[in-house]
Amino acid sequence: MALIYESENFIVEALEKPHVCRTEGGHIKITPKIRICDRTKLNSKLATELMKLSMIIGESMTIGMNNCGVDIGRINYQDNGNWSVFKSEGPYLHLHLYGRAKSAKINKYGNAIKAPHRKTGFYDDFKPLNEKDVKEIRRQIELILERDKYKEWNY
Repeated sequence: MALIYESENFIVEALEKPHVCRTEGGHIKITPKIRICDRTKLNSKLATELMKLSMIIGESMTIGMNNCGVDIGRINYQDNGNWSVFKSEGPYLHLHLYGRAKSAKINKYGNAIKAPHRKTGFYDDFKPLNEKDVKEIRRQIELILERDKYKEWNY
């Protein structure tokens, strides 16, 4: 995974094996630094930080990927955990940001993403965000954090 951003309590990463291919919009994950089962276990500080981060990262991903030639029209935000419900450690909270490119061929714009279990091989040919994408998203985060809307949210 490629680290994109780190706040006091969360890590933002681009996945090496994404659920959405880079050319179809890409995939970013926000994970708390401490293991939490689901969002109902967050205290108000962590819940607020997660919401703020999702807004900042979503906007940065949209602008950054468009700047890198991927025509993102929107971001889907999902917290899942289905694939780890039967593991001994159980599921853990993590928020997925799925870029939705207007030109997508597999996960067509306007439809829900296809998300079969990883073991099916469905994602095997999906390309992750590249170094240029990550760098541009980081640049956008810094620019967005300077906006009045987000200034009080600097971490």
